[in-house]
Amino acid sequence: MINAGSFRKGTSFDMDGTVYVVVDFLHVKPGKGSPFVRTKIKNVMTSQVFDRTFTPTEKFPIANIEKKEMQYLYNDGELYYFMDMETFEQIPFNKAQVEDALNFITENMTAIVQFYKDEAFSVEAPTFVELTITKCELGLQGDTTKAAFKPATVETGYELSVPLFVNQGDKIKIDTRSGDYVERVEKG
Repeated sequence: MINAGSFRKGTSFDMDGTVYVVVDFLHVKPGKGSPFVRTKIKNVMTSQVFDRTFTPTEKFPIANIEKKEMQYLYNDGELYYFMDMETFEQIPFNKAQVEDALNFITENMTAIVQFYKDEAFSVEAPTFVELTITKCELGLQGDTTKAAFKPATVETGYELSVPLFVNQGDKIKIDTRSGDYVERVEKG
């Protein structure tokens, strides 16, 4: 059991038979009245995020979320299939469950699949991925009239800003937590 006064970002708990993860929290101690915990929590099954206030003494069962590395195989138009690399079992996901990860993963890449009570509910891209730029404007060296970044599109269709020296065909490293360019890995 965990009480609301111990909530931190990433804490998972069971409330009314549904699993939630704390996205953000703030412990409030007003001058008058009782202290409370203002939170932003996410339903892990539906990905719905909402605000909720708790008293610090409210208790909830801890929800143990298991994470497993799986390989993204293919998309059949409606479902996205991931394979357990130990058992070779394939698990289908709908687009809502994989939407954020699809910005950063391509077929045959590995991703992190989250399970609760042996039921898969979401897919996360690895923290860093390497993708090839498929569309990018030419950046002129010495062009200081604009910022030192230009727009680019990678092979998954995701758009981001890259430095002027990066060109189409280059392979770059991306931080999937922020969606930002990290470095050029390979020149095209």
